[in-house]
Amino acid sequence: MATALARGCIESGTVSGNQVLAADPSEAARQQFAEQVPGAQIASDNRQVLEGSEVVVLAVKPQMVDEVVAGIADKVASKHLLISIAAGVTLAKLSANLPTGTRLVRVMPNTPCLIGLGASCYSRGATASEQDGELVQQILQSVGTAFEVEESLLDAVTGLSGSGPAFVYRMIEALAAGGTAMGLSEEVALELAARTARGAAEMVLATGKSPAELREQVTSPGGTTVAGLEVLEKMQGPDAFRAAVEAATKRSQELGLS
Repeated sequence: MATALARGCIESGTVSGNQVLAADPSEAARQQFAEQVPGAQIASDNRQVLEGSEVVVLAVKPQMVDEVVAGIADKVASKHLLISIAAGVTLAKLSANLPTGTRLVRVMPNTPCLIGLGASCYSRGATASEQDGELVQQILQSVGTAFEVEESLLDAVTGLSGSGPAFVYRMIEALAAGGTAMGLSEEVALELAARTARGAAEMVLATGKSPAELREQVTSPGGTTVAGLEVLEKMQGPDAFRAAVEAATKRSQELGLS
C-alpha cells in the first residue's frame, strides 16, 4: 500500500520522486520499493524518515504499530503530520504514545489503490487542521477516490471497502465456476466473470442509478436472470455478502481494542 500511495502521488504530480523517503527493516523490501518508485530515497531507520519529512505515512500492520510509534515518538515534532493506514488502530491509541498535540489522520485505503481505483476514507484527529485533511484527500485521490468520515465509521469502511475486494473476488470465482460447470473453459469463464463484475460496477457509477434499478432493467419476467436471482435469494446469497461486511467490521472493532 505504501508503494501504491507513493507512486500515485508521483504520477499525479503531488510530489516528485526525490521527495519520497521510505524506510523498512527488510533490505529486500527497501530494494523493491526503490525499484517500483523511481527516484525515491531509501532509509533503513524510521527515525531518518522523521528527520527528513513533514508528512509521514505509517504503513505498518496493526500489531506493529506500538513498536514503530515507540521508536519514533521522540522525533515527532509540530511540523509533522502523521497518517496511519493501520487497520483498526484508533486515533486515541496512536496519540497516547505520541507527544501531546501531534497532528494525526487515520486512513482506510483498499488494495485497488494499486491500480488507481482505490476507495478510501479518512478521519482527522483533534489537532489535525482542515488543510491537513485537504492534503490527505489529495494524496488519496491520486490513487482513487476518498471521503472524510467520522472515526466511529472507519470500522464499517474497513468491513466494506477495505475487506470488500476479497468478497468481490470470491463472487467472481463463484460466477466463473458456474460458467465452467456449464461447459465454458476456465480461461473464458474467468474473463467473462471479471469483466461482468467490472462492467456492472461501472454501470452503477456511470448512470447514477441504484443497483436495484439496474437489476430490474435486465430482469424480464420468466427470463434467465430472474431464474438465477430466485436461486440467489433462496440460498441467501445477498444476506451472505451483508453478513461478510458485518463480520469484517466487527473484527476491525476488535482489533482496535486489542
